Amino acid sequence: MNLAQALFVVQLASTVFMTGLIWFVQIVHYPLFNRVPAEVFVAYEQTHTQLTGRVVAAPMLLEALSTVALLGLAPSYLNAWVSGTGLALLGVIWLSTAVLQIPCHNGLSQAFNQKLHRRLVLSNWIRTLAWSLRSLLLLGVLKLP
Repeated sequence: MNLAQALFVVQLASTVFMTGLIWFVQIVHYPLFNRVPAEVFVAYEQTHTQLTGRVVAAPMLLEALSTVALLGLAPSYLNAWVSGTGLALLGVIWLSTAVLQIPCHNGLSQAFNQKLHRRLVLSNWIRTLAWSLRSLLLLGVLKLP
């Protein structure tokens, strides 16, 4: 396995991992926030944010680094459209995280707010769809017999 192939495997694995995780978060985890009693919600949210960071930091960084590295290597099986689209989707994910989800979590870490919770759940569809499209895009590169 050469470097480009290894980077592709890292990118594919991290993207598919994050796709599965974001679907769980979108369908199960975030909707349940409004079931946490108000008197313990702040501690719950703060712990959630800390523990989630531990789970997602490495895969998100590996996904980003392998995506950028593969752009530079430009292997023949990753045409410019696939690479460019994948990078654009990754940009959408990171921008959405920074501009939409992190501010929602920051607000929720002060007190539960129904409006912020709804914004978090609705805006998270951006990342859910973008990661899903990235997975489909990368899986489409695989040539199965």
